[in-house]
Amino acid sequence: MTSKLDTLLTLLKNHANPRNVEGMARFGIVGEGRLGISMPVLRTIARETGKDHPLALALWNTRIPEAMIVASMVADPAAMSEEEMEAWASAFNSWDVCDQTCLNLFVRSPSAWKMVRRWSGRKEEFVRRAAFALIACLAVHDTAADDKRFAGALRLIVKAADDERNFVRKAVNWALRGTGKRNLALHAAALTTARSLLKRTSRTARWIAADAIKELENPSIRLRIKPSKAVKPHTPRKPAGSSPKKPRSARTRTR
Repeated sequence: MTSKLDTLLTLLKNHANPRNVEGMARFGIVGEGRLGISMPVLRTIARETGKDHPLALALWNTRIPEAMIVASMVADPAAMSEEEMEAWASAFNSWDVCDQTCLNLFVRSPSAWKMVRRWSGRKEEFVRRAAFALIACLAVHDTAADDKRFAGALRLIVKAADDERNFVRKAVNWALRGTGKRNLALHAAALTTARSLLKRTSRTARWIAADAIKELENPSIRLRIKPSKAVKPHTPRKPAGSSPKKPRSARTRTR
């Protein structure tokens, strides 16, 4: 493991671009030891490395932001324990590491929705951000989730809408917009939620709402939203070998 870790860290450092670090900082992309490597390069490195959960854990522990992002790409979601998810969330120190981890890894975890509920009320800025970044990712990638899941997410959005911290409010807004773009039923529910937030005295809540409404009411966005999945009525199965007889009146009318 040590040799694989050392080899990968050497590769990352060979791709370091110190000139990018200053530009990233202007967008809030920070973190001690940052190397200034672009996302396309990180994805290529992760793809060539392949899935390796022990290596991912070792990369994460370096606390180098780019190594942490690669860790989120090579980790195995099925092998990721809730304790590991908690530890990783507590280590977030930049929004890009938070969002990439949610997008690449946490969204595919069986515990994703459990963590959404748990983290949505946390005090740490990036842990709380992770809850709502994860909702936004689930809105796109969790095709099996029913609308009740996202109705619950809207309630969490309402509770967090007064949080003035920049990285939280932006993630809450992202979650609201993402939920509203999942299907037509949730589009209507998200707009109703946003309009209720507009009535609050909180400037943060009103910003979250107004920005979401602007996007969700955009005609081009609206046209891309899929209809809600129709639920097929349940039809009881007939016992094997049964063949119900036609009513007498039907038999006399059929020729």
